[in-house]
Amino acid sequence: MAISNFQEKLLFFTQQKSRLSLQLSDVQMKQLSATKNVSQKQQEFNAKLSALYYDEEYGYGTDAYGEILLQLQSEHEFELSQINAWESQLDMEKESLETQINEIQTYENTWQKLLQAAIKSDFAYGGVGGK
Repeated sequence: MAISNFQEKLLFFTQQKSRLSLQLSDVQMKQLSATKNVSQKQQEFNAKLSALYYDEEYGYGTDAYGEILLQLQSEHEFELSQINAWESQLDMEKESLETQINEIQTYENTWQKLLQAAIKSDFAYGGVGGK
């Protein structure tokens, strides 16, 4: 009877690890998406800078160039700060999930040892493994 309880507990830990691993995978995919967003935003920013530089009406050398450039940089920094905040949140979620998985792994190892001891004890008690 005790052995089945140990096995049931081990299955519970396996289920929990699986659920947490799925969540961790989701967070990692979101981190990948955030990295992609940073790259896209940088490419868009570079394209806007290039277009502004060569613009006949507002391009380099005009009075409005510096003002428009500052506005573009400000918008770009704001977008990047939002993505960085999201990445920080994802990092915290990832660390939390990894910690939970490690804790469950520790519990699982402990229960595995208890199961092995129970199996050994049952065989010893039955006279098979005794003196």
